[in-house]
Parts: sequence; structure tokens; C-alpha cells
Amino acid sequence: MTTPRTAIVTGASSGIGRAIACELGRLGWRVALGARRADRLDEAAAEIRDAGGEAFTHHLDVSDAASIATFFAAAEAAVGPIDALVNNAGVAAPGWLERIPVEAIQREVATNLVGPILASRLAVASMRARQSGGDLVFVTSDATRHPRPRMATYTATKAALEALSHALALELEGSGIRVTTVRVGPTLSEFGFGWPMDEIEDLMDYWPRFGLQRHAGLLDAAAVAQAVVTALVAPPGVHVELIEVQPAAPVDDSGPARVIERPPVS
Repeated sequence: MTTPRTAIVTGASSGIGRAIACELGRLGWRVALGARRADRLDEAAAEIRDAGGEAFTHHLDVSDAASIATFFAAAEAAVGPIDALVNNAGVAAPGWLERIPVEAIQREVATNLVGPILASRLAVASMRARQSGGDLVFVTSDATRHPRPRMATYTATKAALEALSHALALELEGSGIRVTTVRVGPTLSEFGFGWPMDEIEDLMDYWPRFGLQRHAGLLDAAAVAQAVVTALVAPPGVHVELIEVQPAAPVDDSGPARVIERPPVS
């Protein structure tokens, strides 16, 4: 077990965020969990405590600057100064760009890009003030390497998030604060549960023509959590800049992905 540290995980109510928070709990860490669906955080917090960690839960909407500030203040008061921030929260509004409501586009940009910028700003300020070093992790998507048509805004925000990560890594050189990008392939989670099923089915037929969604393999959220932990527990003097996690193709899979229940999108 590593020396216990204090971490914030955004978007921690389900899927990848919850898996990351629980994995840190198994290391005995103090974990502050934030999400819009605050009522769903209690179960994850109980799992963290059962594993030997300490958990704090609080409502967090990363598209709202005031919510971020309130969450950070409450988290540091409850579990102590932050050693690691995992920027995981994200949303997507699939569809043809001209048909997507302006409000949905603005929420994507605010959640996927502006929110992580503001959260990282607070985390860096806390770490620098203590001269303690620390870690920033940005969970992105393989859409940054393989752009997904009809998810143009999501692709753009995740690409910008990677650019932010790379720029901050340079900006923070010599401070002891490490910055890591964890780029994720198709993952089984609740990410696209609110999407219309006809839209999902259409995308699964549409994407293979661009070489996307070539097979039906899916990552478990726990695999992504392991990648994040790998970066966070790297010894001093080691900077894990980028980890990309992809699902292996199912053995004997003979065709592109087909939707069975929910969309296999990270």
C-alpha cells in the first residue's frame, strides 16, 4: 500500500470516476468525491471506507465556477489539503452539429474544458502555496486521435483538454506537480445512457465507415482506474505523461460493434 494521500475525483457518481475513487480508497487514500448526482455518491463512499480509505462527498457541477469553488473549500476542510486532482467529469451531446441545441454545446464546453481548467487552477494554487508537489490527471478520449463525426464538440473539447494537460506539464516543470493525460477508448459506463436509442444505433452503423468502433470490445471502468493509479503512485522523479487504454478485440470477433444495450463510448 502506498503512503495515503488526499485526492479529488470529479464525476465520481458512476462509471470511470467511481472506479477511480474506489481504487484510491483501496490504497487507503482520503478521497473527496464530487458529482452533480450527489445522492449517488454515498454508495461509492461506503465502498471506500470499507476498503480502509476515507471518503467525503459533496455536490459538484464542474460547469459552474461557484460550485467548483464551494466544493474545493469543503473538500479541503473535510479531508485536508489536496495532493491529487483527477479531472474525470464529462458529457457529450451526439448529433449533427447544426441540429444540436446551443445550450447543449455550451454545457459540453463548460463541463469538459472550462471546468477542468478552473478545478486545476484551484488545485495548483493549493499545491504551490504549500510547496508540496502533487498530481493533476486529465481523463480524455481516443476521439482526440480518431475524431468522431457527429460528436464534433466532444472531440474538440477533449483535444483541447489534452493541449491544456501538455501546456500545464511544461508550466509546472520544477514545481513537483506532475500532469498526466489518461486517454480512454470505448468503455462500459453510463456515459451515453441519456442518448436516444435510435441515435446510438445509427452511430454504430455510421462510425465504422471512418475506421471507428472497429470491434465490439469494451473496457471495464476498473481498467481505466488502474491506469490512473499507475500515474499517481509513480515514485518521485518519475513523470507519466500519457497513458492510452484501449480494449482488446474479442476473440473471433468478425465485425464492427453492434449495440446490445448501451453505447460503448468512453
